[in-house]
Amino acid sequence: MAIPIKVFERISAGLKKFQPILNSAKTRDVNESDTVVVITDMLSEVFGYDKYSEITTEHVIKKTFCDLAIKIDGKIKLLMEIKAIGLDLKDDHIKQAVDYGANAGIEWVILTNGMNWQIYRITFSKPIDKELVYEINFSNINPKNENHIEPIYYLCKEALGKSLLDEYHSQKQALSKYYVGQMILTETILDVIKRELKRLTPGVKIENEEIEEVLRSDIIKRDVLEGDKALDAKKKIQKAANTYLRSSSPVPKKENVASTNNESQLEKDLPDPEPAST
Repeated sequence: MAIPIKVFERISAGLKKFQPILNSAKTRDVNESDTVVVITDMLSEVFGYDKYSEITTEHVIKKTFCDLAIKIDGKIKLLMEIKAIGLDLKDDHIKQAVDYGANAGIEWVILTNGMNWQIYRITFSKPIDKELVYEINFSNINPKNENHIEPIYYLCKEALGKSLLDEYHSQKQALSKYYVGQMILTETILDVIKRELKRLTPGVKIENEEIEEVLRSDIIKRDVLEGDKALDAKKKIQKAANTYLRSSSPVPKKENVASTNNESQLEKDLPDPEPAST
């Protein structure tokens, strides 16, 4: 991902400023309120959000309050649940953050203590599900390393406004072990494997079912093929295949039907031929 130069420079300069601030805050074991203050400044100076119009504090969600909400063009795009910098992020904190997002209908939530940032995407299924897309540890980031900067960039105003975080998630999802595992088991890929095996062993009869059995039992790990994530990947791959088949099927041209109807009507409108004179 190519990061705009001005954005890269802003992030890099912001990291150099805030890494010592975060380290000092952790050493002093500052409370949650002070941690929120530091993160609000980071969202402005590192991530590029306007502190007064795009960062909302204590956002109300069903009579409770989420610590911070990020707005773009007046619409909330991201919720943040913040803990004191000295606290380890635990499962009950994750549940709290995800519940806020689920109740507000917001897909993206961040759980952070300032130093560690966990970025979650919520799936509005039954039941509600979550996915830890990636984590950032600000103590380990090199401000000059573009690979270190890229995960931060996806959360910046410039990227979030263009849905680049969603694009990154889709790419990561497509390359996940669940998608690749299910893709290998499709008839298209099994046909390719069968063709290549027959090329290696001419005359040997090989069926797709036999190849699939070897893949399932000896090659692909069980956790790749079982569970909700594997099932979800299978459904999406099948849906994509069905969509492709429908789009590639020939469709009768409507103009031919219309033309035939017009010709029939024309024949009806023509006068009967006069009898030949004798």
